[in-house]
Formats: sequence, C-alpha cells, structure tokens
Amino acid sequence: MSYSPRFKDKYDKEVIPALKKQFEYKNNMEVPHLIKISLNQGLGTAIADKKMIDTAVNEMTAISGQKAVATKSRKDISNFKLRKGMPIGVRVTLRSNQMYEFLDRLVAVALPRIRDFRGINEKGFDGKGNYTLGIPEQIIFPEINMDQVTKINGMDITFVTSAKTDKECLALLKEFGLPFKNQK
Repeated sequence: MSYSPRFKDKYDKEVIPALKKQFEYKNNMEVPHLIKISLNQGLGTAIADKKMIDTAVNEMTAISGQKAVATKSRKDISNFKLRKGMPIGVRVTLRSNQMYEFLDRLVAVALPRIRDFRGINEKGFDGKGNYTLGIPEQIIFPEINMDQVTKINGMDITFVTSAKTDKECLALLKEFGLPFKNQK
C-alpha cells in the first residue's frame, strides 16, 4: 500500500462530508479543496548582506521539505539602492502530498509555538477564496536550529483553494484545524 498523508485522508473522510452537509453540495467534486500552499519570505535587508539569501533558502528548504528559490527584483529603485535582478526574497510552492504534510506540521506543531498566540486573523482573505497568513518569525518551525539563526524573519503563507467565496474557504480551513480567532 502506498503512503498517504494524514491530512489528505482527513480531507477525504472528514472534511468532504462536513462541507457537503454545511453548504448542501450534491457532488464531492463541488467541495472546495486545497490547490497549493505558497510560502514567501521578503528580505529587503538582503541588499546589504548577500549571505542572507543563502541562509533563507536553506531555512525555507528545511521548513517546506522542497527546494526554495530566490526571488529577484523586477526593476531598479534608487531610493532603496535596488537594482534589477538582485535577490530580495525566497519562495517555495507546495502541492499534493508535500502540501498536506506541511499543513499538518503547521497546524499541529508550528502555530502552537507562536508566543502569545490567540488564533489566526480572519482578515487575510482575498475575496476569491484564497487565504494569506503572516507568521512573525521562522523559528516556530521545529526544523530550524535556534543556534544557527542569525536574523529572525517573518513569512507569508498563502493557501490557494478552489473555493469560490471566502466563506467556503474559511469553512475548509477550519475543517483542516486552522485555529481562527472568534471561533464559535
């Protein structure tokens, strides 16, 4: 038997029936699902220190389990001493099994490690059924060795779903166990 991530099985066995009941879908294919999870880390201070990009790529690769790539600037901005093509961030896009594994680690391990955590904000929806969550520090992930961290950086995690409305996306993410504020 082949391996299947825990949250993929949870989606099939728990999330689909719950959302079908809540939104009165007639078919399993109508139920919204996760398409991808994108992790993005902007490093504006990397203009002065080139080693920050390499460190951030290694950290993001460890967190996601997939090789991260540096993002480069698209144009020159003289006020920020920025030239076109300079590395200014790191990103990685997760799909299928790696996406579900990351979501599992995020919900079960990383989010509870945030200091003074009272739930994630419900204001990160974009109106098209996607949600973006900002994380203040990368050290909440157990894959990061605290002794090797030179600078604490935050990151954005974007959940891209097939949901047509924010309400459907919120219900999907709640079923997966994301701890939103003001849960009823």
